Amino acid sequence: MRFGTDILRQADVLAAFTEDPPGVTRTYLTPQHRQAGDYLASLMREAGMEARYDALGNVVGRYAAARSGAPVVMTGSHMDSVRDAGRYDGLFGILTAIACVRDLHRRGKRLPFDFEVVAFGDEEGVRFGVTLIGSKAMGGSFDPAWLDAKDAGGTTLRDALLAFGGDPEAWRSLDRRGKGVVAYVESHIEQGPVLLNEGLPVGVVTAIASGARVRVSVTGLAGHAGTVPMGARRDALAAAAEMVLAVERIASAPGAGGSALVGTVGTIEARPGAINVIPQEVSFTVDVRSGDDAARRRATQAMREDFDAIARRRSVVVTSDVFYELPAAPCDPALQDALAASIARQGLTVRRLPSGAGHDAMVFPPVCPIAMLFVRCGAGGISHHPDETMTAGDAEIATAVFLDFLETWIPRAPAPR
Repeated sequence: MRFGTDILRQADVLAAFTEDPPGVTRTYLTPQHRQAGDYLASLMREAGMEARYDALGNVVGRYAAARSGAPVVMTGSHMDSVRDAGRYDGLFGILTAIACVRDLHRRGKRLPFDFEVVAFGDEEGVRFGVTLIGSKAMGGSFDPAWLDAKDAGGTTLRDALLAFGGDPEAWRSLDRRGKGVVAYVESHIEQGPVLLNEGLPVGVVTAIASGARVRVSVTGLAGHAGTVPMGARRDALAAAAEMVLAVERIASAPGAGGSALVGTVGTIEARPGAINVIPQEVSFTVDVRSGDDAARRRATQAMREDFDAIARRRSVVVTSDVFYELPAAPCDPALQDALAASIARQGLTVRRLPSGAGHDAMVFPPVCPIAMLFVRCGAGGISHHPDETMTAGDAEIATAVFLDFLETWIPRAPAPR
C-alpha cells in the first residue's frame, strides 16, 4: 500500500497531541497546536516541501513548480478539533496532500503550478468562538475585531497569538486575493453516511452549505420550586425547551428545505442552576445550515418569530442575535469534472453530493474557484466523535484520486500576481 497505512499511522501520532487524553481535543494556539504544527511541518519537509508557520499560526507547505512565476494551486484543511473529537476530520486533507507531494518528489516530478498545502490553525472556533480564522485571513474576510475575542480564561486572541510567536498585526499579509492562486481543492472525510450507504469510497462535492448561528437569551423570574403555582410561573427553561422544539419542527418541515436544511441547538445553560429554584435565565445557541441561502434565511427568521411568540405566551423576555453567517459556496463545475475524471480513471463510480458541514474551502471563492473530494467514513458516517473512522484502503483510494488530479489537471489560465 503506497499511502493509506502511513496516513492512518500519522493520524494516530497527531491524535496524541491532545488537551484531554485519551480523547482528542486540540484548540487554537495551545501547546497541542504547536505539537501538531511542528509534526506536520516536519512531514512536509521530509516530503520535499518548504514549510513554515505564518503570522496566524497556520503551517504552510510549498512544493515549487518546475518554473518560476507559475500559478498556485492550494489545498489543505484544519489541524484543530472540536472537544472529544475523532482523528481524521481536517487532518486527513492535510496528510493526503503531503503523501501526494512525497510521491511526486520521489519520482522527481514537478507540477505546472506551485502547490501549497496549508494546515489551518483554527477552523472549528472552539477556543475563541470565531470559526475559520486562518482560512478567512487567506480568503480576504478576516475581521480585526476578532483579535479582541476572549477564551474562557479571559485571554484575547491577540495575546494568544503573541504568546504563540505569531503576529496579530500581520493578518493582512495572508490575503491571497490577486496572488496568482488558480484553484483551491480540499480533500475531506464526508462526516456523513451517504458514501458509506452507497458503498462508494469517494465522491465529488457540489456545494458547501451556508450556515447561521443564533445566540438566544430567555429571561423569566426565579422563584421557590415548591411554592410558586404552575400557572403563575415565568419559567425561562420551560420556555426555552419549547423554543428548542420549534427549531426542530421548523428545520424538519416540508418546504423549509427538506433534508437540505438542518437546525441544531448545541449549547444550553440555565441559571441560577439550583435544583429547587425556578430558572430565571437561559441561554442557548442555534446552528442552521442549508445548501440554499434563501431557505436558510427563511428558516432562521421563522425560528426567531416563533421564539417571540412563545415568549409572549409564557410571559418571559427573549432576545435572539445572529452572530455568525456564511453563504453557501458552490464548487466550480470544471474542477468538479476534473475530480470526477480522476475518480473514473480509478475504475470507480462517480457520485456527486453536497456538503452539509462547513469547511475551509468555503471562504476561498473570492480568491479562486474551489472544489472538494469527499472520502467515506465508517461507523455510520459519524464525525466530531471518538468513533469517527476510516480505512487505510479508502485513504489509499482517495490519495490516488487526488494525485491523479494533480498530475492531469491543467490550469485554465494563470491568475495575475
